[in-house]
Amino acid sequence: MELNLKGRTALVSGASAGIGAGVARILAQQGVRVAITARRRDLLEQLAAQIAATGAEAPIVVTGDVTAADDAKRIVAEATAALGPIDILVNCAGGSRPTQQDAADADWDEAFALNFTAARRLTQAVLPAMQARQWGRIVNISGSMEPRSLNAASAAKAALHLWAKGLSCDVAAHGITVNTIPPGRINSEQIRDKLHPSEESRRAFIARNIPIGYFGEPEDIGHLVAFLASPLARYITGAVIPVDGGMHYYAH
Repeated sequence: MELNLKGRTALVSGASAGIGAGVARILAQQGVRVAITARRRDLLEQLAAQIAATGAEAPIVVTGDVTAADDAKRIVAEATAALGPIDILVNCAGGSRPTQQDAADADWDEAFALNFTAARRLTQAVLPAMQARQWGRIVNISGSMEPRSLNAASAAKAALHLWAKGLSCDVAAHGITVNTIPPGRINSEQIRDKLHPSEESRRAFIARNIPIGYFGEPEDIGHLVAFLASPLARYITGAVIPVDGGMHYYAH
């Protein structure tokens, strides 16, 4: 399917590894001119080289901390200076934050800064140019809405879902769509190194929870992002679309 994305511009946060890197690869394959951002420059440069080696245009590397307000604005400014106005923003930065009942305010503030506020700030920074051009795509990567224990990131991602739904109503008439993807278990640094560090634990979790029978790959998220970013998805907005191999806790 031709997605008609060639020549569009995109900014992908959290792109040094995992889902963000997979999204950047797929968008670049579709002919999108991509800027990638995260804190780890070495990993961003490796990704840019890998993408260039496939024959796609090498992404622009912009390092920064999206949880810092000034950095979020600077990241968008540098990406725009290099590529022109941003057509597609993919908010991938995030991370699980298992939390105790008596966790300090600082723990909650950090979880919200990474998993909600960063996406809001980046979006606010790109929206004026999108509204001026009457076209734009915002895609947020969130998390499970069926937590099994207290996790500050889950609360932040719930805020992300409802913020995105409300925003989608406000900007729809400007030709801008806002959608959210909650991923299931995706083969990434966080999942393989922290949640399921052994092959035995991965197999046990799959047997209990994932009907399709395996963990997904970052590119599985990237393919949906590319479609939602395309002109073909113009009538999809305010949606929350899981990519999880059927992994719905408590469904069975």
